[in-house]
Amino acid sequence: MPIYALGSLEPAIHPDAYVHPDATVIGDVRIGAFASVWPQTVLRGDHGHIEIGDRSNVQDGCVLHCTERHPTILGPSSAIGHAVHVEGATIGTGCLIASGSVVLNGSVIEDGGMVGAGAVLSYGSHVKTGEIALGVPAKTRENTSFSAENIALVVDSYVGRGQRFKTELRRLDPLG
Repeated sequence: MPIYALGSLEPAIHPDAYVHPDATVIGDVRIGAFASVWPQTVLRGDHGHIEIGDRSNVQDGCVLHCTERHPTILGPSSAIGHAVHVEGATIGTGCLIASGSVVLNGSVIEDGGMVGAGAVLSYGSHVKTGEIALGVPAKTRENTSFSAENIALVVDSYVGRGQRFKTELRRLDPLG
């Protein structure tokens, strides 16, 4: 898997985390225990840092970046769905950022907050606990459709998948 230092900035990946061989991790990136990072995801900590909390997952094809002013922080037990772009945002514990969404600089998703599929959160957006952000541009409302228990099921599923992939993934094509 491509893991790169950038000058003195080196990733810190917990030994119990899973980073797929086709993910790219660059610079000041911190990945917690039982977290998982999936294929074609890029985590680039060059102008600030990126934190992936314990038991959180960053699914296939995501791009996470940061700025000097705004690190990207994903709290524990949260999920970032396929093809999500997060740039300098803080995402709390037990959150779900659904597939294809964009969360931009200075945005805050409080613990238990959710961003719906395809939503775009502009600079400095705020999703409170128990809310969901939907649409382009995103607007928030009470989340009555996807419970904290559903988010926990997604997180648990990815913790298990990460551990399975860590022990069972085998490349079959020639590496030449």
